[in-house]
Amino acid sequence: MEKSKNSFIAIGLMLFALFFGAGNLIFPVFMGQNSGVETIPATIGFLLTGVGLPILGIAAIGYSGDDLQKLASRICTPYAIFFTVALYLTIGPAFAIPRTATTSFEIAFAPLFSEESRQMALYGFAFVFFAVSWWLSVTPSKLVDRIGKVITPVLLAFLALLFIFATIAPIGPWQAASKDYIDPMKALSQGFLDGYGTMDALAAFVFGIIVVNSVRQYGATTNEEIAFMTLRSGLIAGLCLGIIYVFLCFIGASSVSELGHLENGAEVLVGVALHYFGSYGSLIMGVIVLLACLTTSVGLITACAEYFGRLIPVLSYKIWVTVFAFTSFCVALFGLTTIIHAAIPVLMFLYPLTISLMILTFTDKLFHGHRAVYACATLFTLIPSLYDGIHTAGLQITTLDNVMSNLPFAHYGLAWVTFCAAGYIVGLIIAHMSPSKEKTA
Repeated sequence: MEKSKNSFIAIGLMLFALFFGAGNLIFPVFMGQNSGVETIPATIGFLLTGVGLPILGIAAIGYSGDDLQKLASRICTPYAIFFTVALYLTIGPAFAIPRTATTSFEIAFAPLFSEESRQMALYGFAFVFFAVSWWLSVTPSKLVDRIGKVITPVLLAFLALLFIFATIAPIGPWQAASKDYIDPMKALSQGFLDGYGTMDALAAFVFGIIVVNSVRQYGATTNEEIAFMTLRSGLIAGLCLGIIYVFLCFIGASSVSELGHLENGAEVLVGVALHYFGSYGSLIMGVIVLLACLTTSVGLITACAEYFGRLIPVLSYKIWVTVFAFTSFCVALFGLTTIIHAAIPVLMFLYPLTISLMILTFTDKLFHGHRAVYACATLFTLIPSLYDGIHTAGLQITTLDNVMSNLPFAHYGLAWVTFCAAGYIVGLIIAHMSPSKEKTA
């Protein structure tokens, strides 16, 4: 295929459409509500993980040319399977797929029902939502692509209109920050952790290989061309996400004076749409978000079914689609707020390991791909990651808590940084002592 100098723009917009889903809407606006007068540093932190890490994840795949499991196998094969399965389940039936149904329900349908009947309405909605998702996932059709190409631009146009109104006539002044954002540094670090909720850094490892294949189709052949075009495509997607995040954070911050502190970001979006456009505007946003979430659900179910179909080929693709659609339906019945809270410990466990793998990938040539560096850095990072996951889940181990709380960056939820650096150094020492042994490639 003939090379195109501007092909990275088209690929970047495709990547943005892959990233853009429920979490990209509900988390920044909810964070804005809670960060109040500290919204600017909180937004900066959010952009680091909500935009910066996904770009680095895409770039890591482009730089290495490997898919996630092959990339993680530089540590060891059992860990590669464990990490890849955990990541797919997280962005799949455990959290991200059910969240598409519950977010669209909260925005499009929940306001139509009383508190007493809302739970039963969610059951019926989730069943229909995942029945349609299953049908679209198992039936070869261009319907999802067509919906995605129409709905995403319309959603962006509506958000742009919302941003214009919010800029011209803010709902109200920013209020005091909650305790998690009490000062600029605390707001910055909490915003960094809030960005985990989008799950885009995890999804980047899945979508990265799609981008690599796309740039190859556009004519890139050498590793340098592939890496460069992949990075440029990632920057386009990141720029689009970043602009949306900034406006949503600021809208959330200005909404508290009228809406009060709500339970989740979906409720905030509904309240803001009602404020500016009345019930008609809320209905439009609800329908658009519903269809956008449906395409995201189908895309994630398809990606998970394809991966597990390769991992366990004894079960057909159609069976895997059925398993993931049904599992997602069951998880969705717990509701959006429960899913969000349940996901946090898992993300606190997976994100440090994800960031560690990115760092190792980009610095691979510095230690000549020695497996000891990959293994030590990952093993050391695994310790605080496991602790953060358990601690965030509410399990207290007094002695361990005292030790971990005194580590550098622990106050900001980033104690894993110290462990990762220590493991990296230990790995370098081992690699220097046995330079000819155990290279990953």
